[in-house]
Amino acid sequence: MSETTSTNEEKKLPLNGRRAIPPNNSNDEENDVPEMEAFGLIPRGFNPRDYLRVEDIYMFKEPQEINKQEHHTDKYYNPKLIVRRGQPFQIQIYFNRPYKPETDRFWLEYLMGRYPQQNKGTYIPIPVGNVLKPGQWGAKIIHRENNSIRLSIMSSTTCIIGKFRLYVAVLTPFGILRTRRNSATDTYILFNPWCQLDAVYLDDEKEREEYVLNDVGVVFHGNVEDIKSRSWSYGQFEENILDACLFLMDKAELELSGRGNPIKICRVASAVINSRDDNGVIAGSWNNTYDYGVAPSAWTGSVDILLEYYSSKQPVRYGQCWVFAGVFNTFLRCLGIPARLITNYSSAHDNNANLRLDFFLDDEGKVDTRLTKDSVWNYHCWNEAWMTRPDLPVGFGGWQVVDGTPQETSDGMYRCGPASVQAIKHGHVCFQFDAPFVYAEVNGDIFYTKMEKNGTQVIESIDTTHIGQLIVTKEVGGDGMMDITEEYKFREGSDEERLALETAVMYGVKKQSIQDTTYQPQTDVEMDFQAQKAVLGNDFKVTITFRNKSRNSYTATTYLSGNIVFYTGVTKNEFKKHSFSAKLEPSSSSSFDIVIKSSEYMSDLLEQASFHFFVTARINETGKILALQKATILEIPTLRIKTKGELVAGKEMSVIVEFTNPLKQTLENVTLRLEGPGVLRTIKKQFGRIPMNSTLTWEVKCIPMRPGLRKLIASLNCDALRHVYGELNVQIQKP
Repeated sequence: MSETTSTNEEKKLPLNGRRAIPPNNSNDEENDVPEMEAFGLIPRGFNPRDYLRVEDIYMFKEPQEINKQEHHTDKYYNPKLIVRRGQPFQIQIYFNRPYKPETDRFWLEYLMGRYPQQNKGTYIPIPVGNVLKPGQWGAKIIHRENNSIRLSIMSSTTCIIGKFRLYVAVLTPFGILRTRRNSATDTYILFNPWCQLDAVYLDDEKEREEYVLNDVGVVFHGNVEDIKSRSWSYGQFEENILDACLFLMDKAELELSGRGNPIKICRVASAVINSRDDNGVIAGSWNNTYDYGVAPSAWTGSVDILLEYYSSKQPVRYGQCWVFAGVFNTFLRCLGIPARLITNYSSAHDNNANLRLDFFLDDEGKVDTRLTKDSVWNYHCWNEAWMTRPDLPVGFGGWQVVDGTPQETSDGMYRCGPASVQAIKHGHVCFQFDAPFVYAEVNGDIFYTKMEKNGTQVIESIDTTHIGQLIVTKEVGGDGMMDITEEYKFREGSDEERLALETAVMYGVKKQSIQDTTYQPQTDVEMDFQAQKAVLGNDFKVTITFRNKSRNSYTATTYLSGNIVFYTGVTKNEFKKHSFSAKLEPSSSSSFDIVIKSSEYMSDLLEQASFHFFVTARINETGKILALQKATILEIPTLRIKTKGELVAGKEMSVIVEFTNPLKQTLENVTLRLEGPGVLRTIKKQFGRIPMNSTLTWEVKCIPMRPGLRKLIASLNCDALRHVYGELNVQIQKP
């Protein structure tokens, strides 16, 4: 530590009359441990060399050795010993002479932080005994040979997660002799999903391989009608990532003694992943301008972001929901908490959490953007972390929602969770943390309300099925999609669903009843809207269909508004207005096509190529309004990736990325990124311009380090075109 910081701490001390020692919330700081701790005056003839002395400690810390193999930590690109709590590991101690159990006394000491204390779990003395008790700290000798002994050491299942310093202490008549500080014997202790007594225990081996050990995942985006997916490199085992993740807990000032608790770790991490109010990892930007930073769509994984933050200590620019969720997933898996990335399609961002999203219509039946404050995100990504919840009643453990995207404050900070998925499903939103907010994201109703001249509100239409239509995550052991909607909600319209809603309302989720407003919808006419699948840069058509189920003839004044939107459902501008009068014959269906030209939308297109259509129709004979909204996305071209040469660990190979520009314009200032955990570090390359219809080819040489199935992920980014991805699975052979 530098001089300035230590004097600051001395200055700070007297201000805090409540505690004798300063807060211990840095895993990086150390205290000085004396090599000779005398019991009193030392006699003149005392020579420490006459006593048992530690000459060397062998940690079995290589990836192929017993500790990392048995603790599933062999993938970490880190030279130090990494073990999981509640499971024995081995070390070998070499003394200056054979160990004599009758007369020699020694013990181990594990220390963390600057002010180690036994009652806080940051100073752990371990005597050597004859038996190891499950779930408790202990050590026993399993082998003796010449001057060395081999120990089996058990850590506690509630032990703090982080980096410990190891000392061996030997008792002499005049004092305690300790080994010198040696960073090579530092030991990282992580959560253990393989251990039944650990709070994060997961009983299925396939799920542990996916949710803890898989370093690549899939992000589902797009919208419900048109689901898109892309790969994301979590890279939790890459060099320095473990240290960067521990640094995040220091940054969040989480007291070391609280770091054995996954609930606390998730809660502080959900705040520190975003830069709002604590200068956390990622600065969000949703306005399509990304000066002095990287566009959210250009990132291919978490490693670059975490390493940049770890070295600069300043927020990395820029992220949107899947970037926050991707980095959060890396953090959780790296520490050993099982985690997965979730996508909720048609996610409600309900500003006053009343389970009701209000879209206000003006006289013509168009949506009034001035009055409408709520928005529906095409999709929103968050994370689930797996853990027991001893702070809640039985039955609410398992998957917990945590969300690092800054949307609303919780207890004064931008954070969200952990909230039990089970509690959300059953409407028990009284249980901490932030369950009402998540409940509203997946359960809101859309109200189309007309403001009359005299200020009264008339509800014209209610859509109860639009929000949270589909909730998905990557399947275990494959790249496909797994539908987990039923884990969050009962089937739409079922008795259980109503009951869960009543429970949520009872626990304080605000819901306005429809009874206190007049609402009689037009039931004998149905309206539907479909958009043709279209490729970016082409014309496409949309179709409005009416079904008149009555015996009356009606005319419907119909209004279509096409808007270019951010994926958060916020409108950038209206690019298409079209109104027409539709004749609806009795007991029949009629369809109307409208063509959308590329020239109408290309100049203002945002990066996710998202459109949002509002359709409102007034039945002239009854004055009733039908309303619909639908998001649609254009097909974005992809990158092609291929390899050249032998795919063998330790041998040079080539990766070739190709892209053909499909737009009717030249692309300027194009950035390509390529990464693949275990194959190559992220590489970036700038290209000045790509004329229309021309193809760009980029060849990268690399030497893959690890054998096995690996994934290459590439992205292309420029102002006119974003969200262009490509990926390739490669099987790297053993040499």
